[in-house]
Amino acid sequence: MQLALLARLLSVGRAVLAALRGRLGALCWSLAPLSLSLPLPLPGWRDSAPRPQREQEWDDAPPTPTSVNYHFTRQCNYKCGFCFHTAKTSFVLPLEEAKRGLAMLKEGGMEKINFSGGEPFLHDRGEFVGKLVQFCKQELELPSVSIVSNGSLIRKQWFEKYSEYLDILAISCDSFDEDVNILIGRRQGKKNHVENLHKLRQWCREYAVAFKINSVINRFNVEEDMNEQIKALNPVRWKVFQCLLIEGENSGEDALREAEKFVISDEDFDRFLDRHKDVSCLVPESNQKMRDSYLILDEYMRFLNCRNGRKEPSKSILDVGVEAAIKFSGFDEKMFLKRGGKYVWSKADMKLDW
Repeated sequence: MQLALLARLLSVGRAVLAALRGRLGALCWSLAPLSLSLPLPLPGWRDSAPRPQREQEWDDAPPTPTSVNYHFTRQCNYKCGFCFHTAKTSFVLPLEEAKRGLAMLKEGGMEKINFSGGEPFLHDRGEFVGKLVQFCKQELELPSVSIVSNGSLIRKQWFEKYSEYLDILAISCDSFDEDVNILIGRRQGKKNHVENLHKLRQWCREYAVAFKINSVINRFNVEEDMNEQIKALNPVRWKVFQCLLIEGENSGEDALREAEKFVISDEDFDRFLDRHKDVSCLVPESNQKMRDSYLILDEYMRFLNCRNGRKEPSKSILDVGVEAAIKFSGFDEKMFLKRGGKYVWSKADMKLDW
């Protein structure tokens, strides 16, 4: 008898609780539009629905080092007046340490590595950069490996040994007038920079390396018409930069260059671009795009933040890891994508007529 009564009471209790739960749920739903204005959640009410990631957490997430520019040396045999990565040190990492850092970058999401300087073919007569190129393509299996060089020290024997591991060779050429190149400082001895450019173009065809040209538009070449020469050379990309001032590099008291006399206005840069708008391979980059959208790694494997007009280094990835260092890089991943930083950059996918 007592057991039957207890069972009935339990049944009634469950019904009452169910009813109260339903009323409480309805009340919570009715108050939901007001909950944003409440300083605290309702006592005893727990929202188990998944929430979107907080905006702050999204902002704090480190960018992915998809494309990295590794300036492993600052030494150069040219003296370009607007250079913004000058010979402030002679340091170069030991080869195995450089490889360790590159492997860390690959683990962090790197797909493309670009070796630059200084002049990358100056150290160990190009063998150092050749071994890094081979390591990145053969061991790390990166989709894209490229080099930016002034081209003056590259020998055909280098192509014979390392060209299969190189996707893109970019040669810096600011003018097709040798007198202008001399004014800029892009020359050593009696070697003709433009003639050498054409020789390198031919070697890239012979050894199946995609050929690219980089030009810095400045006060001495801003009025030049390069349409005919660029179309004849037919690079996969013609990267056109606006001359950029970086304090401590080419501007300011502790700088090794004085680039102020090379600087042009945005309007000057736009006029140059308009004059060459029919060149299909033209890739223009203004100062704003350059400053925020490149991941620059210096000779110590530190990311360089250029947002404040000078290069402010992070700690080395070799010491703190890629994720910790890249947070201080100032890298704007959205601008990187907006400027077309990610493109068909593996020569296997370019379907080029070598």
